Amino acid sequence: MIAHLNDIFKLYLCIVRLDFEKISSVMNMATSVIRTLILYAIIIVAVRLMGKREIGQLQPTELVVMILMSELAAVPMQDFGIPLINGVVPIIILATAEIILSGLALKNLKMRKVFCGNPVQIIQNGIINQKNLWETRMSIDDLLEELRLKNVHNLCDVQYAQIETNGQLSIILTPLARPTTAGMLNLPPELTSFASTIISDGRLMQDNLNSSGRDINWVRQTLRNNNIANIEDVFLLSADQHENIICIKKENLK
Repeated sequence: MIAHLNDIFKLYLCIVRLDFEKISSVMNMATSVIRTLILYAIIIVAVRLMGKREIGQLQPTELVVMILMSELAAVPMQDFGIPLINGVVPIIILATAEIILSGLALKNLKMRKVFCGNPVQIIQNGIINQKNLWETRMSIDDLLEELRLKNVHNLCDVQYAQIETNGQLSIILTPLARPTTAGMLNLPPELTSFASTIISDGRLMQDNLNSSGRDINWVRQTLRNNNIANIEDVFLLSADQHENIICIKKENLK
């Protein structure tokens, strides 16, 4: 009888241990999710505070900060033994330091040169500066590739080219290679304006509608002119100040 009770007790302990392991696994997963979301939100806020830039437009200091932030965020997400605050505080310090340094660089030319560097002339008056090309660690193949990406296929068409502080290549074409403009032909150019997105994927952009000087009656009339009954049926509606209207009906993809 006692042996039977011992077996039952051992079975009970096994069940309790399994339940505890399951609960512990769920708790660890929940902790990982919460930590990830918190760090994600903090990094998004930090990046927004540092300013809007594409990856290819980052200055060296900004690129370093972004890499460090990703590394600092990865550690507390993977190791639950490290307090979350140990990852949050360095991220906040890095973002704050970058904002302060960026502000100082805007006001101080010397600091701007230290942290951002100077543009480097690669082509001057149609002649490649091989010394500067070597100092920027750019080969002639890299230069020709960058020119092709800018739709320049003949090196002789380039009058000036320089590497900007963000690593992008800027070029000035020779006069004969530049595209013809209305000013060259002494023609009065037509004024252009940005097109405002009024409806995007079935949603009315009220702020854009107000800033464009139009109202809901204009929207309804435009939809009627394009044989569209509801705003929800519009994929895109945009218009500029010269009444150049683009209206695309949403397709039924279901």
